Amino acid sequence: MNLDWGIIWDSRQVLLQGAAMTIMLTVVTMALAVPGGIVLALMRLSSNRLANGIAVAIVEFFRNLPLILVIYWAFYVMPMALDVQFSAVTTALVALVLNVSAYNSETFRAGINSIRKGQMEAALAMGMSRRQAMFKVLIPQAARRILPVLASTWISLFKDTSLVSVIAVSELAYASMQVRAQTFRVLEMLTAMAVIYWLMGYPQAKLVDWIHRKYGVKE
Repeated sequence: MNLDWGIIWDSRQVLLQGAAMTIMLTVVTMALAVPGGIVLALMRLSSNRLANGIAVAIVEFFRNLPLILVIYWAFYVMPMALDVQFSAVTTALVALVLNVSAYNSETFRAGINSIRKGQMEAALAMGMSRRQAMFKVLIPQAARRILPVLASTWISLFKDTSLVSVIAVSELAYASMQVRAQTFRVLEMLTAMAVIYWLMGYPQAKLVDWIHRKYGVKE
């Protein structure tokens, strides 16, 4: 077998750009999916049946579809349905945000529901409105409880960004496959891709472990 590991060094610029795109997709998606998850969670906890029904429909729809199908749907169906054309990166972000927001919604809802009802009652007795009690009392406490879960979601999202390569977003997986197609160096590029993902993912995984130990709530 004739291996040429030098192709990895020669392609370092393309691979680094792909890695940077992977990080960007992860950061931007989570930055949008956290407030998106909070909004959906509050809608699900609302006494307004319309708001609750809309949130349930959104969450259950996107939680129960494979992410790759959501990506294809956003790329092929959404432009026709809305009569607008998005770039591949924007389409990828839309699909990722919708998917992660649905999961974050359930995480936030579980966190809020885990707070004893007496907390809300005490806040209302002090003269707070329900909205003030939710944002000043319940959500801050819930945030600490769900931080380890959100950290785990981050890791899953980081790996799932590779799926957007199917719509030609030039993240790490797509960049590696492009170099492979051009050079026919399959083993070398797959190995390089695995190593880069591991080097980026392992520190994040250890950070998640630390967050679990530091902020995990034990009752």
